[in-house]
Amino acid sequence: MNFDFYKDKCVLVTGHTGFKGAWLCRILAMAGARVVGYALEPPTVPSLFDESRISRDMCSVIGDVRDFDKLLDTFRTHRPQIVFHLAAQPIVRESYRAPRYTFETNVMGTVNMLECVRQTGCARSVVNVTTDKVYENKEQGRGFRETDRLCGFDPYSNSKSCSELVTSSYKNAYFRDGTTAVSTARAGNVIGGGDYAADRLLPDCVRAAERGETILVRNPLSVRPFQHVLEPLAAYLRIAEAQFADASLADSYNVGPAEADCLTVGQMADLFCRAWGGGMTWRCEAEENAVHEAGFLRLDSSHIRARLGWQPVWDAPTAVEKTVEYTKCRLNGADVRDTQERQIKEYFHV
Repeated sequence: MNFDFYKDKCVLVTGHTGFKGAWLCRILAMAGARVVGYALEPPTVPSLFDESRISRDMCSVIGDVRDFDKLLDTFRTHRPQIVFHLAAQPIVRESYRAPRYTFETNVMGTVNMLECVRQTGCARSVVNVTTDKVYENKEQGRGFRETDRLCGFDPYSNSKSCSELVTSSYKNAYFRDGTTAVSTARAGNVIGGGDYAADRLLPDCVRAAERGETILVRNPLSVRPFQHVLEPLAAYLRIAEAQFADASLADSYNVGPAEADCLTVGQMADLFCRAWGGGMTWRCEAEENAVHEAGFLRLDSSHIRARLGWQPVWDAPTAVEKTVEYTKCRLNGADVRDTQERQIKEYFHV
């Protein structure tokens, strides 16, 4: 990442109070960007956004991406040059409980963001963050490629497939002249310090460790493209920078770990227990009447590596170690803002 590129540029991040959004805003602020966030209140208590005091580094607007008028007013007031769209309902299991809200947020939220880009004309580079789950998954045992069919199974995954299609439509209809470059980024399962969401593996591991309990794992044989949160964020930043200079680089990009780091859930639980220490263990506890979850997910990220030069930095053991480091700093009363900044500097070599 070229930190100098973002200096003094106005960057809008939707979903800035979430886990990935909070990390992204901190990176951008450290790079000297004028950061504007638009999101609901932090989705968890505690939250990374609050405990790292990220609001001091930016202009934080509390609003719903379904509220087009308020979002448009934010665009008109701040006139961002770069937009990262992260606002979403991001949990598969929650989408089964609240499908209507999931589709409203993930599909119409994308429509509203892109319509604001179209009406204001200020943004030169836009990155819409979706997911590895946008693809029709036939469990074929290979990494998905960007040319594979989009057809997510569950409401969350399908809503993100729809978000991809909405983005493609807006690109074709309104952004063909190259004045605004729009890409989508399809990342895998992210981990890192400050994630307190329910129904995610590492946060569940941390909660069990804090209570001194055995970790319960639903699907230990499921394969996922786990990576530290800084990995996809570095890719998003690289995409935005590259297409800002050359609109022909706008595309859809998979962002996943090296093949060797596409591990099973059980292997990731093993890595956590080893990093945490203290005799931590896990066991499988299958749920009755469990909702459908894919057994195999892997991304082929050769396209972004070849075209933009992005590649992973931290392997899976390092990603878990960094997550545990952050968590133990917080539990020991250290300032997690310092821990977050130290990890960002270490990752980006700044």
